[in-house]
Amino acid sequence: MTIGILGGGQLGRMLALSGYPLGFRFRFLDTTPEAPGGHLGELVVAPSFEDAESLDRFVDGVDVVTYEFENVPVEAARRLEAHCPVFPPPAALEAAQDRLTEKTFFQSLEIPTPHFADINSRAELDAAVARIGVPSVLKTRRLGYDGKGQFVLREVVDINAAWEELKDGLPLILEAFVSFERELSILSVRSRAGEIAFYPLVQNHHPGGILGLTLAPAPDVSPELQAQAERYAQSILERLDYVGVLALELFQSGDQLLANEMAPRVHNSGHWSIEGAETSQFENHLRAVAGLPLGPTAMVGSVAMLNLIGGTPDLAEVLRVPGAHLHLYGKSPAPGRKLGHLTLRYPTTEERDEKLAQLQILVDAATVR
Repeated sequence: MTIGILGGGQLGRMLALSGYPLGFRFRFLDTTPEAPGGHLGELVVAPSFEDAESLDRFVDGVDVVTYEFENVPVEAARRLEAHCPVFPPPAALEAAQDRLTEKTFFQSLEIPTPHFADINSRAELDAAVARIGVPSVLKTRRLGYDGKGQFVLREVVDINAAWEELKDGLPLILEAFVSFERELSILSVRSRAGEIAFYPLVQNHHPGGILGLTLAPAPDVSPELQAQAERYAQSILERLDYVGVLALELFQSGDQLLANEMAPRVHNSGHWSIEGAETSQFENHLRAVAGLPLGPTAMVGSVAMLNLIGGTPDLAEVLRVPGAHLHLYGKSPAPGRKLGHLTLRYPTTEERDEKLAQLQILVDAATVR
């Protein structure tokens, strides 16, 4: 089976790494000839993801198409559907690409979210701030990621600065700032046959707006909280007739989870699963889109994941630490760029946290934001 992947970044690269032992072949479509996926499979370089000639060349001979980022143009995914199955379905892309559409979709499934308002003018922003209050967060509705495309309004006087920074990105959305205890996420996966599996809730830390650390499993998660997250994810999967891995990012406030956003793809907060789960998110995504049974998602030990951002620590120092697993993406260093990650896996949480503190020092020293 040849699997086509829209996007040739590190997520596509890790999908291919997990798929070759299963006998899959891969073809990538990307707009840059330096895309890391090209190290592992045929790379079709396109002037844009909407270029019809490139899409037709990419899909020729491919058995199924998936994607590694959620900003794939929906019409491109639908064009490819005329030639072969595309998973997750384009409807999932459409729901996830616009924050207003996404929040409205969550509400239709009775999944709680922070209060929000659609913003198309300065007058609407003033009215929304008066209604929702501060602190709140003004965001672009589309294309924001890793803290980009958003402005935190801590006081009413911040409205002018927020508007000037983001007004060229209209339409916008204003969201209430949630006084949350921690940020969590859950990965789920649904097969073509409708089989569903869940990974445990994990806790995420985002220094500077970019994911830096994931703890798996999240500490002190009650069975009720895990069940709540699974219920939210399952309702999304079933409503969309979804196939593949879905990541749902959540805020915890007391015993309540609020949905922040979803990603219809494999996700950074699931990288721990390569070493830390019986079946990684990458293998399970491929099993799902290829029509195969899902693998078990149980954890193996106590795990942490550290992103390598902007620079990499001394590799010899990292690899001297037993239980540390290094993944580099083949990308050139640049401030704020995710260059790789470390997974730490140990039999006990105490041992994990001891080694995590040691490695965190090395990673922090190399980080360039």
